[in-house]
This record gives sequence, C-alpha cells and structure tokens, in this order.
Amino acid sequence: MEQKTAKRRRIQRVGIALAAAALVLGMTGAVACASAEPEASGGNGALSGELVFWHSFVQADRAAAIEEAAARFEEENPGTSITIETMPWTDFKKRWRAGAASGDLPDISTACNMYEAEELVAAGLLQPADAVIDAIGRERFADNVLAELTHAGDTYGVPYYSHAYVLWYRTDLLAAAGLSVPRTWDELATAARTLTDPEQGIYGCAMALSPDDFTAVINLHMYVRAAGGSLLDDNLQANFTSPEALAGIAYWAELYRDCSPADAIDDSVTEQAARFYAGQTAFDFNSGFHVSGVAGTSPELLDDISCAPLPAMDADGAAPSSVVTHIPLVLYRQTQNPALAQAFLEFLYEDENYGTFLDSAPVGMLPSIRGISSTEDYQSNPLRRQFADEERVIQNAMLTGNALGFEEGPNLHAGILVSSDAIEVMFRRILQEKTPVEEAAREAEDQLNRQFAEADATLAANGSANQGNSR
Repeated sequence: MEQKTAKRRRIQRVGIALAAAALVLGMTGAVACASAEPEASGGNGALSGELVFWHSFVQADRAAAIEEAAARFEEENPGTSITIETMPWTDFKKRWRAGAASGDLPDISTACNMYEAEELVAAGLLQPADAVIDAIGRERFADNVLAELTHAGDTYGVPYYSHAYVLWYRTDLLAAAGLSVPRTWDELATAARTLTDPEQGIYGCAMALSPDDFTAVINLHMYVRAAGGSLLDDNLQANFTSPEALAGIAYWAELYRDCSPADAIDDSVTEQAARFYAGQTAFDFNSGFHVSGVAGTSPELLDDISCAPLPAMDADGAAPSSVVTHIPLVLYRQTQNPALAQAFLEFLYEDENYGTFLDSAPVGMLPSIRGISSTEDYQSNPLRRQFADEERVIQNAMLTGNALGFEEGPNLHAGILVSSDAIEVMFRRILQEKTPVEEAAREAEDQLNRQFAEADATLAANGSANQGNSR
C-alpha cells in the first residue's frame, strides 16, 4: 500500500484561475481519451484497468484520506490502478480548460463548486452520474443538493460534501463589550464598529478585496438577498444598480473603511480567514472550516468562537438563505472505463471511506447524504462534539440555501459573476479612487453583462448541451 501511495503524482501550484468570461472560448464537445492505452473492466465481472482522478484536497489530512481510500480500493480490486493528481482549486480550471483541447483529462475529478460543474457541463465534458447516485441511494441526497447539478433530468455530478456560509463571531469580545449576537445588518455594523480597536490589533470585520477571489461577491450577495433583491435579474443579467444592490455596496464600503485593516484590500478569502483564526477580527462570514482553522492556528480561541445564521434586514425578518456549496465528484465523458469509474465513486461513499474523509475536516465538511450525521462514529469526533450547536446552524443553512446566483436554478452566468473580478474592482475603485457608488456600480454591471453576452454567443456557436441559462 505504501509503495503505491508513494508513486502517486502531484501537481504543484502553477498559477491562478482564468477569468470566467473566457471559460468557454475554444471549447468543443468531444475530447480525446486521457489515457493512451485504457483497459476495460474484466469480462468475468472483476474490475481491472487504470483510472485517473484529479482532486484539489491539498491539505494533508484530506489528501491522506483520499490516498488511503484509493489504496484500499486497489487492494480489494487487484488489477486496478488509481492515479491521483492533486492541484489547488485555483489551478483546476486551467488544467481542465487546457485538457479539453489536448485530451489530457481525467476519468473523474472533484469540481471546485457548482459553478465549476456548470462550466464543465457547458463545455460538453461530463457525462451524467445518475447511475452512481442511484447506487448510493438517490433518496439519501437532499433535493436541493441534486437540483443544482441537474439539467434536463440528468445529474452531472455526485455531491461529496457540503458547507454553507454563516456569521462567525468572538463570544469573548461580545461579552466584554456587553453586546448581543447581531441579528440584523445594522446590528452587525454597530457591533463591528464598537469592537474595532486598531491599537489592540482588533478589527470588527475584515473584507477581502483581492481581484483573484470572490469574497466581495459573496458579501454583497448576502446583503442584497436579505433586502429581497438579487445580483442577477430575472433575465440573468447583472443587477448592481437596483436599490438593494446600491445600498449593499454602500454598506460594505463603509464597513470596510470603519472596521477593516487597511491592507485587507489585497486579501483573498484565505488571508481574511487567517485574520479570524489569529484573533484579529471579531466577525467573519465563512463555513465550518473555521473550526479546524482556529484549532490549527490559535487553539486557545476555540472556546471563544461561535456562529449564527446570516443577519436579516430587520429584527422581525427571517434570516436570508445562505450561500451553499456542494462540492461534487464528476465523471468525464471521455472515460473508456465507466464501470471502473462508477465503482470507485461508489467506493468513496462506503461508510469507512466516507467517514474517514469527513473526519479530516470536522464541521467544515458536512455530509451531502442523509443518515451520516446521526451515527455514533460521526458524532464521536471531539471537535464535532464541542461545536455540535454550530454544526446544526450550518446544517440548517445548507438545507435551505443555494449556490450564489442559483436562486432559480443552475446557470452559467452565476459562475461568471463569481469568477469575474468586476465586483472586487468596483469596490477598490470606490475605496481607493473615491469613485461614486452609482458610477462604479453601473460600470461593473456593464462589464458583467458584456461578459455574459460573449459567453452566450460562444455557447450558441458551439452548440453546448448546457440547458441551464434561462429561468
């Protein structure tokens, strides 16, 4: 087992994600096979052959869980070989986009999120994974989990784990200031300003504005949804100049000026999260991955963090639906050994393999299938026991939310919205160049709509199978 694990190939970080506006340029439907000499499964029912699996779990514990599962599969199925290539999320789009032209694609892979899966479907690279879902048990997946991967009745991906955005906060700082957990956006702004103390190195709420990330998109989306609006209108066009969006832009710009470290303007989500892990920020929006982040960075703060649902617009209003991500495993159309690919995907969901993987990031990775979180093995994890209440908050958000921009179903424009730097550049212009909010919003809106038009034209020219671009 150790020899096979040692031989697995690794891909190091070589760049950042490509702009979504160009994601479909040059894409065609059919692609060549990824393996030069693929083998078919044995005629006697035994599995055989090689399988290439790309994933982006670069963290040691998560990568090890995948390696161990692959090694067990090979032991149980002599004659099979699973070649694993690991790359950061930011490199994945570059790899599959180049592979669509060269034929260098895997048999199966993770996708960074629902948007990535949508782009792969639009490029014609995936085949439905319904046989795997049915083998695992379709009824075990929540309806909203599968809906965001479904086109014309076919499901293009198997949700592997899920997470949702919630409001994380420092309980000790709130208690010392005599503040309650914010329930509204106004309460959050007041508390963040109250707790900001640069001399002590404490800031209310950092805001990452790196153009290479999309944290600002998420922040603005959460506020606009709470106000009853959307960043995409009914025709899937950018909608940044609505009253709700303009109010949200002004809100976050003011919160940044009053409550963020000055150098946060160049932060990605990683740096923003690190500030919370290190005890520098009082509030942060993120998923349950904050538990393992704090545990690994500042374990002395574990007793001082908790989370709550996203703020509402007023105290009597319901919390808005959360930003939810279901990380899927996808099956490529070019695979010449579909039986082996399906068998390995099913194997990853067997109790031992799935439980070990979820334990590699407790609370951060929630099971995408029912019947796991109530088991004794799942609940025995020490971090899960400590943060059982917080996990329930995240689970509720996961089951009632959706991917950003997927409010009415999967669509390619949502992925472009997330991957484009239009909103980040908009905020940077407002904060650094003093551009008026309405002017910056209008220019960002126009930029996105041009990108949407270009992507739609390319899809139409290529005859894409994507059916999700209208509501």
